[in-house]
Amino acid sequence: MSETPDSEHGMSRRQLIRHAGWFGSAVVLTVAGGEVVSHIAHDQDGAAAVGAGALRFVQVSDSHIGFHGPANTDVTASFGEALNQIDTLGFRPDFVMHTGDLTHLSTPAQFDQVRQMLAGVRTDRVFTVPGEHDSVGDAGRAYRQRFGTGTSGDGWYSFDTHGVHFIALVNTLSLEKLGHLGQDQIDFVRRDVAGLKSDTPVVVFSHIPLFAMYPAWGWSTDDALQVLALLSRFSSVTCLNGHVHQLFSRTEGNVTFHSATTTAYPLPAPGHGPAPTPQVLPAGRLGSALGIRTVTYRQGVQALAVNDRRLG
Repeated sequence: MSETPDSEHGMSRRQLIRHAGWFGSAVVLTVAGGEVVSHIAHDQDGAAAVGAGALRFVQVSDSHIGFHGPANTDVTASFGEALNQIDTLGFRPDFVMHTGDLTHLSTPAQFDQVRQMLAGVRTDRVFTVPGEHDSVGDAGRAYRQRFGTGTSGDGWYSFDTHGVHFIALVNTLSLEKLGHLGQDQIDFVRRDVAGLKSDTPVVVFSHIPLFAMYPAWGWSTDDALQVLALLSRFSSVTCLNGHVHQLFSRTEGNVTFHSATTTAYPLPAPGHGPAPTPQVLPAGRLGSALGIRTVTYRQGVQALAVNDRRLG
């Protein structure tokens, strides 16, 4: 059940208080019986919910390798610190998902650097979806050459593990104002979920939010409702995105949306300023706005546990 928002941006006062403590932290997501349950990393109650055979994965986002600016003078170091945190979580994640803007300018050197850094993470698999910064000038071709193996269309795909169905979408290639999926991708989702039972937990990854977080800044996807309609019969759907460089959660019906923070630099809260430009924080404060997210799922329980952890 969704909480009544106290502001035009869709976050209730209770949600704001809860998530303010998570800003820039690592979120551990645990799926239990089809729902996402969130808790702070290393939080005792959350840890107690994790049993043998649980699925645990980590989300990182918006590393922007190649960015140069006062908001973060060394994005490679902060991304490296995020990956180091993954290696010291106390467990080996089943996989790591990077939800886009791996690079800042889509150059071959930047893609190769990200791929090399991700290859060193202690996990069984690494997945990615592209951000708009990963398709600068070439409609995502350089990204797909390095990260598109086994994907369909412009890089979308799905997979199953631990009783959960995962869908990775691309909504950054046909940008005018908002994110866009396109009919081919919508048809892919229709075929992809046709044979799934309605009690299957579904997790959807994308770069740009699939809900209207703040359309004036392009923080929404214009045809997302068509995909969400295809997922309406499922008892639990969790959508995880990047792009906005800050933590934000919203529940609408059977769908819970979680926007992730960044490993590069913060952006202003929705509507705070004329545009979402990189924010320069006081000395020593940058790490508090950066982080990783951990997700856990235990079969037979109705929740995913989400845990955000700060780099600072």
